[in-house]
Amino acid sequence: MRRLDRTVASEPVCLSTYRHGRDNWSNVKGCDKEEIRGCLEQMQGRRCAYCEGDLDTLGQHIEHFWRKSVHPARTFDWKNLYWSCNQTDSCGHFKDHGAGAYDVAHLVDPCRDDPDRFFIFRADGTIDIRPGLTEVERDRASETLRVFGLNDKWGRLRNMRKRAVSGYLQDVQDAIEAGFGPDDLVAYFRDALQRSASLPFSTAIRHVLTERP
Repeated sequence: MRRLDRTVASEPVCLSTYRHGRDNWSNVKGCDKEEIRGCLEQMQGRRCAYCEGDLDTLGQHIEHFWRKSVHPARTFDWKNLYWSCNQTDSCGHFKDHGAGAYDVAHLVDPCRDDPDRFFIFRADGTIDIRPGLTEVERDRASETLRVFGLNDKWGRLRNMRKRAVSGYLQDVQDAIEAGFGPDDLVAYFRDALQRSASLPFSTAIRHVLTERP
């Protein structure tokens, strides 16, 4: 999960044509969903808002952070919409159909909160809760990982994150063995971070290259 900035995206004009109490999500036209997806892509790229996986590989759907069946007044609220992968063992589908009971106000929201404050991604594909949090913040971090299914120790996502960072780790090792000096390594890290910024699992790559073990 990474910080997202909704101000970089255009709010879909089509949402203003729908109204809670008169319409429901099934009334939204296919062309309007395309417009919504296009605006979400401006904010997220083609990566899941929660796991950061590639939506072209993992499938996709428009996700309501506050579940529309429980909070119908937020059904057409632009600030409530994200682009999620279509996997059933994590992210939006798992939140709503597999996680069980939760308080949505207790979750880390990638537009409202900075996930970097809560999580550290590791080279083995796992995610640690960042040290130094208050008890309330630790509970929020733990519940977010549980509800979105992000940190299953031996799960699919763990393996995908591990594969995403492995090439960068090997490059660093090769550079060290080749005798690269400190300045060369700094330049490598800078270039690698720039190249990886728009890639799936970029937060895992960034943390592995910059966070202390």
